[in-house]
Amino acid sequence: MILKPVCHHHYFMRRHYGLKNRGFTLLEALIGFLILSIGMLGIASLQALSLKAGKTSVYGTVANMKVEELFESMRVNPTALASYNGTGSGVNNNCTGTILCSPAKLAENDVYWWKKDLKAGLPNATTTTSVKVTPAVAPSKMATVTVVVSWKERNKDAAGSVKKSYSTTANICTGVPC
Repeated sequence: MILKPVCHHHYFMRRHYGLKNRGFTLLEALIGFLILSIGMLGIASLQALSLKAGKTSVYGTVANMKVEELFESMRVNPTALASYNGTGSGVNNNCTGTILCSPAKLAENDVYWWKKDLKAGLPNATTTTSVKVTPAVAPSKMATVTVVVSWKERNKDAAGSVKKSYSTTANICTGVPC
């Protein structure tokens, strides 16, 4: 068996540097924690903005879907378009498959349920609607209907709320052929 001589210089250097690089200093740990904290605050801020944008998007989608639903009710009941006009609250006439309603009563019923559903999906106390029906002018049989839905959302940047609205116009055929 051959023994190699031990170099004391290498042993001393390895031992000296090994002790120095063994762990983090308190200052390094604090700086790392500060950087991590700033990053986490940034993530929390982005999440809050994302939630607000998501809520605004949901309200806009609800308004869009409900307005399209009203347009479809009008297309099914075109002879009573004048009954949809204005901002009235409608009347629950219980128009179902077993109760036969006149076109005007059906329109009142449609408006009642439309507004009830709309207020369930939007901030209830602040929701307002406007329906404007422009009758068809002969020889055209296309009436023009404009619906505006407005609501208020909480404003994250300042006290109070911000007004939002959705407005669209559609042509409704009032006779056959159109």
